[in-house]
Amino acid sequence: MIVVTTDFVPGHEIADALDIVRGSTIRAKHLGKDIMAGLRTLVGGEIKEYTEMITESRTEAQRRMVAQAERLGADAVINVRYVTSQVMSGAAELLAYGTAVKFKG
Repeated sequence: MIVVTTDFVPGHEIADALDIVRGSTIRAKHLGKDIMAGLRTLVGGEIKEYTEMITESRTEAQRRMVAQAERLGADAVINVRYVTSQVMSGAAELLAYGTAVKFKG
């Protein structure tokens, strides 16, 4: 499955836009990681615990979006975007969405 942030895929002509596809996951902070992150804010630097959590969330949201596109018979997902939002204190949703398309030929 080709996944791009552009509205085209080089070398391919789009025959049909099938539907908007999306995948999301909601993750909560782990108490142990939250404590380590809090300590890290005192000394500065990257908060690796949160970087890891967001990376895992992005991967899972994209996997779910691609699975939905595959169920539609898509060849690619174009115009992919990622959005994060806080759903409650200590928990955030990561949403991946795009347009599932079928190529000509």
